[in-house]
Amino acid sequence: MRILVTGAGGQLGRDVVLTFSAAGHSVLGCDRAELDITSQEQCEEVIGRFKPDAVIHCAAYTAVDAAESDIDTAYLVNAVGTRNVTVAAEKIGAKLIYISTDYVFDGHAKQPYQEYDNTDPQSVYGKSKRAGEMMVQSLSSRYFIVRTSWVYGLYGHNFVKTMLRLAQEKQLLQVVNDQKGSPTYTVDLANFLLELSHTEKYGIYHASNSGSCTWYEFTKAILEDGAELAGLTFTARLEPCTTEQFPRPAPRPSNSVLEHLSIRTNGFQDLRHWREGLKDFLRLMKAESNA
Repeated sequence: MRILVTGAGGQLGRDVVLTFSAAGHSVLGCDRAELDITSQEQCEEVIGRFKPDAVIHCAAYTAVDAAESDIDTAYLVNAVGTRNVTVAAEKIGAKLIYISTDYVFDGHAKQPYQEYDNTDPQSVYGKSKRAGEMMVQSLSSRYFIVRTSWVYGLYGHNFVKTMLRLAQEKQLLQVVNDQKGSPTYTVDLANFLLELSHTEKYGIYHASNSGSCTWYEFTKAILEDGAELAGLTFTARLEPCTTEQFPRPAPRPSNSVLEHLSIRTNGFQDLRHWREGLKDFLRLMKAESNA
């Protein structure tokens, strides 16, 4: 298959390019320099020229707090940009995989969110990503919307790398213990996207690593496994705290856990437990630093 990846310079995009290339597909990875998704002309020219069988749309405005004051840019990228990519993909009959987020929900539910639960985003970021979903649903006839959460990987900045660094620099590390979700390793998500792209089982999917934890519990696992598997030494004492102690411009969901109903009902293999993904990531990180 011929695959075009937007946002190919980002942490998920880079692993998507590597995963699809390793599987023998012809992949064109586009970051902002190669494809400005906010330009409809450029989207139609680049996608029209390459003629992919599927477009994996990873490009997004993801600065959650900045979006609260930079509303126009968030919508320009996440809504208008997604429309441009969707229209160009539809013109050539390509499948479209749109990467979305748990932020399309209100984050207050007691249970994990199912794919068909009502959306109610509370932040500008969440609203702009939901707007992107609506563009995809109304303009594409062959789409997969894949919502994920708490993404980390080898490339780019993320929570795991930040905690590993801070725990080596600080004496005290306070992490919120009243927000729960499912950490998602980019390699596991990319492998699921690869499997999905070979099918015509279109629709909305929730794809995160299995199991759930709070940010504090996640950090505890990061430090335990970082010491054991990566040989790191930490100076920080880890303490739980509340969301109220760290006010942010954008509201954070207290519950980001996604139910994998579509994965099960469509006969796909569920993603492995988040702790297994974390261990593999730390092993790979150590191997890369030793190379």
